[in-house]
Amino acid sequence: MKVAVVGVTGLVGSKMLQVLEERNFPVTELIPVASEKSVGKEISFKGKAYKVVSADDAIKAKPALALFSAGGGTSLELAPKFAAAGIIVIDNSSAWRMDPTKKLIVPEVNGDVVEKDDMIIANPNCSTTQMVLVLSPLHKKYHIKRVVVSTYQSVTGTGVKAVQQMENERNNVEGEMAYKYQIDKNAIPHIDVFLENGYTKEEMKMVNETKKILGDDSVSVTATCVRIPVIGGHSESVNIEFENEFDLDEVRRLLAATPGVVLQDDPSNAIYPMPLTAHEKNETFVGRIRKDETLPNTLNCWIVSDNLRKGAATNAVQIAEKLLEKGFLSAN
Repeated sequence: MKVAVVGVTGLVGSKMLQVLEERNFPVTELIPVASEKSVGKEISFKGKAYKVVSADDAIKAKPALALFSAGGGTSLELAPKFAAAGIIVIDNSSAWRMDPTKKLIVPEVNGDVVEKDDMIIANPNCSTTQMVLVLSPLHKKYHIKRVVVSTYQSVTGTGVKAVQQMENERNNVEGEMAYKYQIDKNAIPHIDVFLENGYTKEEMKMVNETKKILGDDSVSVTATCVRIPVIGGHSESVNIEFENEFDLDEVRRLLAATPGVVLQDDPSNAIYPMPLTAHEKNETFVGRIRKDETLPNTLNCWIVSDNLRKGAATNAVQIAEKLLEKGFLSAN
């Protein structure tokens, strides 16, 4: 199967290559795509060298599938062109997520809603993905009324420049700033642009995408998103209010049995999720599970996942695997 990766030279694009190889996705020919300045560069996949090509050349090569991680503007421009050529697009940007004609997919949660004529499929925001994996089984069992989430997000979510800024600051090196402020030894409560309501775009992504993925607009979500000087994954403190009573042991059993979720909840032995231990893992980790003693039917938990993997690359490849499983994607 011919597979294009658009934005192949970025952090998520390179992680997509790694995940495709690790999961033995049936790629017979890779078509690496990047901006004009990267055309002609060589990248390696499964021990073979491939030259980066332009989007136009990629479309002419007629891959069956294109994994996009090249930013919203590029996706808005190019995804319809790929789709018009009969190429299924799985897009990692925010461009199509809230489009009512496009599916927003976390395979373990709502993978069954994908249909044969879905030519552009949206990959959710990284912080949303890990949260809905935990929320979904709890919502089915107890029905969620309200979610209050605060995130502690890795610099890798911003990209290579942010990682370099942090490393420069740690080594007292002058360099390009990805953020307005120093990130090392700091926490910046500002991810994406501020909107008129005082929330950032990142915060509203979590609000709106959660409702869409769960298929329930009655779930109220409020978010505060913070960038911290960490590499390895995003962390989230999540407070969940249910319609119905719950039992903590049952909650733990439900989550332990949820595909893609790993329960790490043994505080007496200092076992709980952390970015350091979630790094390079495909699963989402949950722990610090306890009752909120100030409200009835309310739960606190702590969720961590590698944002470049389950938050982006792994989820995209899992969507492709779901398409294969359903017979919607076949070899050229």
